[in-house]
Amino acid sequence: MKLDVTLTLFDQLNAQDPNTEISEGVQIAKELLYSRRMSARLKVFNPNASELLQLAVHAQHIERWKSPRSDYPDGRIGYLKWRQELGQFHAQCASRVMTEQGYSDGDCARVCELLQKKNLKRDAEMQCLEDVICLVFIEHYLLNFVQKHSAGYSEEKLFKIVQKAWQKMSPAGHAAALLLPLDEQLLNIIKSALGI
Repeated sequence: MKLDVTLTLFDQLNAQDPNTEISEGVQIAKELLYSRRMSARLKVFNPNASELLQLAVHAQHIERWKSPRSDYPDGRIGYLKWRQELGQFHAQCASRVMTEQGYSDGDCARVCELLQKKNLKRDAEMQCLEDVICLVFIEHYLLNFVQKHSAGYSEEKLFKIVQKAWQKMSPAGHAAALLLPLDEQLLNIIKSALGI
């Protein structure tokens, strides 16, 4: 099936990530692990997701290590430029693989549009992608982020990070987030940040 082959090719690219993480006692390429977590969360959150949304979700960080944040200036302007160009980079990479597998120009354009998040809040599939991104961040990365930055971050700043992620999510995303198997410390941070 074309979808399965394309997802496998995305995985083969992400398996080349020189950065690794330990997951369930196994060392794995960081972006390969991320793409698998994204697809797993999509299957739970939206089991009827379209083929193109499945591709966009899996390609969210495709070959991300090739465009590091350190290549851009410090500060918000540098960060925003990095994020914008990163979306374009992921879109081009995903589109190249899809084209090689026989997807139409229209299909490739749609995945590129999703990856660049041009119509967030007005596009149901784009909102679903954003919900999945936030759910994966909350479940797998927020606690490490908090622990890594807690010495240099005030509680107010941490709360703002949680609140910012929450604002990007739909009501369905909010409900799903509160059902995640979260560490008690993390759940307390989220509840405090949201006043619930």
